[in-house]
Amino acid sequence: MLALTACQQTTSAPPYEPLVARLFLETRPGEAGITVRLPVSGVGITVAAKPVFVEYDVRDAEAARVDLGPCLWLQVTPAAARDLYRLSVSAVGRRLVLLLNDEPVGVHRIEQALADGRLLVFVERPDAELPALVERLKRTTADIAVAAANK
Repeated sequence: MLALTACQQTTSAPPYEPLVARLFLETRPGEAGITVRLPVSGVGITVAAKPVFVEYDVRDAEAARVDLGPCLWLQVTPAAARDLYRLSVSAVGRRLVLLLNDEPVGVHRIEQALADGRLLVFVERPDAELPALVERLKRTTADIAVAAANK
């Protein structure tokens, strides 16, 4: 009887708070937009009111370490990678601002055309928080992909 009871139990992943990633493009001087303020540096950046990439465009996330320190590595979907390339060609020198759950957390300065669909974003969070942030972002991305596939 005990064996049958054990078979009926289901294991589910522990609950988590989804982390929705959206990227906004910095506006050109004189263009209308909204100002977002980074949490640690206090830098204000005026961005377009609509995101250029949303949670459906993010395919994967990882923690990365580069010469400047730890950062968040984002991989976008193939369709978003094509859009990112076109956008980056015309937006060299501007910044993409990452908002997680509508809070600005970091930036990626566009220095050249981005052909591979990958972004390194330096987040203004303590380095120790990066692994948990990545885990939440990966789970949210996976859940969104499953929901989109089921539509």
